[in-house]
Amino acid sequence: MLSVKRDLLAALAEALERIAPGAGEKAAFESPRQAALGDWACTAALQLARPLKANPRALGEQIKTALESKDAFQKWVAAIEIAGPGFLNIRLKPAARQQAVREALVQGARYGQQPQRGEKVVVEFVSANPTGPLHVGHGRQGALGDAICNLLATQGWQVHREFYYNDAGVQIDTLTQSVQLRAKGLKPGDARWPEAAYNGDYIQDIAADFLACKTVLADDRAFTASGDVNDLEGMRQFAVAYLRHEQDKDLQAFGLKFDQYYLESSLYATGRVEATVQRLIAAGKTYEQDGALWLRSTDYGDDKDRVMRKSDGGYTYFVPDVAYHIAKWERGFRRAINIQGTDHHGTIARVRAGLQAAGIGIPAGWPDYVLHTMVRVVRGGQEVKISKRAGSYVTLRDLIEWTSADAVRFFLLSRKPDTEYTFDVDLAVQRNNDNPVYYVQYAHARICSVLAAWGGDAAALQDADLTPLDTPAAQALMLQLAQYPDMLAAAASDFAPHDVTFYLRQLAAAYHSYYDAERILVDDQAVKLARLALVAASAQVLHNGLSVLGVSAPVRM
Repeated sequence: MLSVKRDLLAALAEALERIAPGAGEKAAFESPRQAALGDWACTAALQLARPLKANPRALGEQIKTALESKDAFQKWVAAIEIAGPGFLNIRLKPAARQQAVREALVQGARYGQQPQRGEKVVVEFVSANPTGPLHVGHGRQGALGDAICNLLATQGWQVHREFYYNDAGVQIDTLTQSVQLRAKGLKPGDARWPEAAYNGDYIQDIAADFLACKTVLADDRAFTASGDVNDLEGMRQFAVAYLRHEQDKDLQAFGLKFDQYYLESSLYATGRVEATVQRLIAAGKTYEQDGALWLRSTDYGDDKDRVMRKSDGGYTYFVPDVAYHIAKWERGFRRAINIQGTDHHGTIARVRAGLQAAGIGIPAGWPDYVLHTMVRVVRGGQEVKISKRAGSYVTLRDLIEWTSADAVRFFLLSRKPDTEYTFDVDLAVQRNNDNPVYYVQYAHARICSVLAAWGGDAAALQDADLTPLDTPAAQALMLQLAQYPDMLAAAASDFAPHDVTFYLRQLAAAYHSYYDAERILVDDQAVKLARLALVAASAQVLHNGLSVLGVSAPVRM
């Protein structure tokens, strides 16, 4: 139905241009407030009434008359109705909705996608420090980041997935100390065990493998342990490599892949941090006070100036963040998106201030941020807070093992990122309509079963006569199919993969209703092929939408 919408928008633009020169470029359709009002709505009369000093209802009548004379509207539109102060509600002919079936079957996996736009975007997500296994919050971030990448790719962006992690600093020092204490035979609860140390069983595993002089391989590094309990630097490198390997297994279990792992230590090793500081000093955006170096971040909307270099000579944590984002800009990414927890909210203003102060053309508001809340896990009606493996939190792999990667992804994407979410383990394993991922996947499997029972050549359905698809149930299902491209574009623009989950549930509901209302494998050959084409198109769109979420589309359940 994209071709139908394109033709109607062109006709609307031409009509508006005749009424008010320059208005044609604002031609647009909206979804009506109530589905019963029509397929699309047009608010042009209300928008043009004030500048034209015209009555919006009368202007609506004028636009309606102009549209009814257009060939495209005569071909695809059943009725145009005026409502309220000048809204135009547009009802499509069945043939217009049927175009969505044809387009989904012909375009297949490309249905709803836009051509390549020749622009790059870097999406940074997960970015967990290598101090322990990935927890459920990392899982939410991973699901969000991957789905947003997939959404952007459907809109023609060249997407670069990046994982940034801190392989230096206080947390890594604490990790190293924790492993060394375990290697020396101490354990949590002992008198000499520091309060800040990491307590999970994985620390003992790292210590044992270090003493055994094992070699660990991660996606971005490899290291062989010396076995010397006093070799702190070797123990640090081994622990980081070990946990990077563990995180790789978590990512693989979740089906996540990255184009690049970016190390914070590289920013120091290559001189990027120092160069960034000098650039800000040279730009006159810093000052000395109380033995510290400050950034004039209030010049860029921050609520107060920020310390860059502390009195002891060490840099505060946002300074390497600024250096890292300058590196993104210099690598040609004019669009950058960071997926982070809401605890990072306070860093946004100071990072953006540092980037603008650097004077290299980075605009205000760059990069974009998507912030997410943490996740509560409930199992057996009780909140689960502790994993034996991690010591103090539920790991991503725990959740996958209790349910499935598909369930974890779909559930974690089913709410807006900034809303609190409770993951119900018991619901995620149910095989009934209360489980949203099961409900959607079952719709796809149910269609595959019908197509298998038919046993014909699916390619032949592309040329089926669709005129028998004129019943209310068929029309409702086709309308859902037609909405998929616009839904994808809006979800990509708003960084809103939860919109995809809502859409898929609506599409599945429309299919289940259609299946209950009409037999598909009837004796009448023309009717049967038309209905098979409709459900095959529905299966294709369900598959496409689930793929955006990183969720499988099973053919049987």
